Amino acid sequence: METSRRDRARRRKAPAAVPAVLLRALGALVLGILIGLAADPSRLVGTTGYVFATGLLLAVGLYGSTYGIDLADLRRDLRGVVAAVTLGVVLKAAIVSGVMVWAFDRPEYLILGIVVAQIDPLSVAALGRDGHMSQRARSLLTAWASFDDPMTVLLTLYVAGYAYTAAGHPGTPSVVGGGARGYALGLAFNALLLAGALLLWWAGGRLWPARRARKGSAASAESPEPGDLERPRRPVTPLGALLVVSMIVLAAANMLMLAVAVAGLFLRTRAFARPLARAVTSAFLLATTLLGLFAAQGVSPGPGVVLGLSAFGAQAVVAVLLMPLFVRGLSRRDRVLLGIGQQNGLTAVLLALTLERDFPKTVGIVAPAVVTVNLLHYGAQIAFGCWSRRRSGGNRQPAGGQRRLPRHPAADDGGAGEAPTAADGLRSSA
Repeated sequence: METSRRDRARRRKAPAAVPAVLLRALGALVLGILIGLAADPSRLVGTTGYVFATGLLLAVGLYGSTYGIDLADLRRDLRGVVAAVTLGVVLKAAIVSGVMVWAFDRPEYLILGIVVAQIDPLSVAALGRDGHMSQRARSLLTAWASFDDPMTVLLTLYVAGYAYTAAGHPGTPSVVGGGARGYALGLAFNALLLAGALLLWWAGGRLWPARRARKGSAASAESPEPGDLERPRRPVTPLGALLVVSMIVLAAANMLMLAVAVAGLFLRTRAFARPLARAVTSAFLLATTLLGLFAAQGVSPGPGVVLGLSAFGAQAVVAVLLMPLFVRGLSRRDRVLLGIGQQNGLTAVLLALTLERDFPKTVGIVAPAVVTVNLLHYGAQIAFGCWSRRRSGGNRQPAGGQRRLPRHPAADDGGAGEAPTAADGLRSSA
């Protein structure tokens, strides 16, 4: 009897160890490789449709990532987020670039550290529902993944030029054509898009409830009902959804991703949670298929595996050495999970495609590196979960002696008077 109960418990835990979305992502990767073997996708690279499609996938991932951040945790750990997206990105890029140049003695490999220094927000949004990590640590990781791209772009402007010259090429690479002026213009356009979205969101929240209140007062004059005057002031869902979709489309068409990331912190309503979770998962699977397309075109497995190992190790170094200086009170469990939190995906592939013209074979190195990083991440997550269950199992009561305690009514509502957070909605609809 005891053995059968333990067997049933193991069977219930097995699916939780390997998320279903991860298995689907593996199938999407294989599908992308098969399509890439049958047709060469290089003709699509650089076309308007391709650029817009990849930008749309990235924008959905950014909005979904910041939508799930707990704002209270973000305010408390703001110093840590700033340190992660500035000093953390620089330190990770330096570690990875140093390892690659030392291992292969090729100065152009300096740019590879920049390509994988960021954490992919689409992967974090789609697969960041780890039950072992606290909400505070999850908010820190998602903010880290969402706001490290501007620093990555800034590093690209400076390091790419040096790596291009060190490799023996004359002139300057095309990737730095805009220079600091282009970077500043990009920030200005991001600010304009964000300001317009926030203004329209605020206006919708002020005007629409007033219109509803006038209709409600006219109706209540004939048959007044208690509670008619107590409706919450919030933007109506259809208008809010239209605003968010329009902002994401504009950002994808013009690559204004910083605006989308910041907007996800403020443009929120409970009705977005479930459809956004499905959109993030679909975008993640499409991005994985896209990765398979380029992996099928020829890869450099040796440098790619070394790059992936270096990126994963650099994340651990930054999480262990740098983050405790700026974030106080994180448990040892959360520090470990942040240390194995490196994930790469669509953002790394897009940056590699941007650099491919000046640094050939960059995509062929980055594609296996992305696979290596993600396999290390998921393997470490599974190993940590098994270790955690084994460690906590020693303190559990025997299965036959456990009694089910009644749940407090507030537990079903998430607390007295509290609405579920955005992260809860994303987790519940995986």
